[in-house]
Amino acid sequence: MIAAVQFRNFKALRSTGVKLAPFNLVLGPNGSGKTSVIQALLRLRTLAALPASAEPPPDTGGPRIDFAFAAPYQEIGVSLGCSADEMVCNVLTVNRPPGAAGEALWEELRARLRTIRAYLFDHYAMAAPGKTEERYELVSNGGNLAAVLLHWRDHQPAAFAALQAEFVRQMPEFGGLDLRDGAAGTVELGGRLKVNGHEFIAAENLSQGTLYLLAMLVLVFSPAPPAVVCLEEADRGMHPRTLREVRDALYRLSYPRDAGMERAPVQVIATTHSPYLLDQFREHPEEVILASKQGPAATLERLSDRADIMELMKETHLGDLWYTGILGGVPGE
Repeated sequence: MIAAVQFRNFKALRSTGVKLAPFNLVLGPNGSGKTSVIQALLRLRTLAALPASAEPPPDTGGPRIDFAFAAPYQEIGVSLGCSADEMVCNVLTVNRPPGAAGEALWEELRARLRTIRAYLFDHYAMAAPGKTEERYELVSNGGNLAAVLLHWRDHQPAAFAALQAEFVRQMPEFGGLDLRDGAAGTVELGGRLKVNGHEFIAAENLSQGTLYLLAMLVLVFSPAPPAVVCLEEADRGMHPRTLREVRDALYRLSYPRDAGMERAPVQVIATTHSPYLLDQFREHPEEVILASKQGPAATLERLSDRADIMELMKETHLGDLWYTGILGGVPGE
C-alpha cells in the first residue's frame, strides 16, 4: 500500500528515501534508522485519525517525511511536518484529487492507514495469564496472546485450527495448544506434548522462540489483519535453522494467495540483525533494504538497486557479504 517514503532531517535520516515492496526486510547497524522508519509509519497512523491540513505549513527546512502510495491511491501524497526541537511530527498535509471522489479516496486510504501496527514481542508478557475481557487484537508486545487465542478458539474456530495445525507442524513435539481457566477471570495458555500423556506445558515454561512463533502465527492467520505490519527483530529467539520457516510465515502475510489464503495482502516491514535471516532472501534482493550510516547521517538503499549485487552473490552467501562489510550497513563505517 505504501509505495515509497522520503525523509528529510528526521533523526539520522537526513536526506534519504526508499521504495517499499509488499515485503521489506530492513537491516543495518544500531542507530541507522531502521526503527525510525517504523516510527514514521506509526506517526502516519496517528495523524491519519485527525483532520488533515489542505495547505502545507511554511517550509522552514525542518524535519519532514513524505509518503507515496500504490494504486488505487497513487494520486494521493501525504507529508508529515515535524518539530525540529522535539522531533515530533504533528502536522499532516494531504495532497489529493479535488472534489467528492478525491475526498472519498482519501477517507478510504486513511481508514487503512489507521490499521498500521508495529510489534516487538516480549516473552515475559506473553507468558502471563491473559484477562478474558481484553481486546482480541494482538497488542504490540504480544501480552494478550492467551486472550486472543481463547477468542479465536470460541469465535474463530477455522483460524484457530489453521494456526494450531501450523504450530504443530513446526513444533512436532507438541500435539496442540491448550487454554485453561485461571484465577480472577484469566486464561492460561500452554502446549500439550505428544508424549507423557499429553502433558500440559504452561506458557511460562515454553521457550522464548516458541512464544514468538505463536505470536507470529496469530498475525499470519488473523481473519482481519492490519494493512501494514511492522515487526522488529523478526528472528528474535529463533534458531538459525528455523529462519526459512520464519520467512515463509511472514510471506503468507504479504502473498496470501500463494499460500491458498483468500484475504487482502498485508505489507510487511521487518527488521533484523541476522545474516542467517538475510540469507533466506538471496533470490529476492528487491525485498531487502540496507540502512547505512556515515557519521551522524544514515541512508536507505534497496539491495536490488546495487549494480553489483548479482555478481557479488556469485561468490558467497548474502549474509556473509553483509557481515563482512562488503555491502556496507555495518557498525563503524
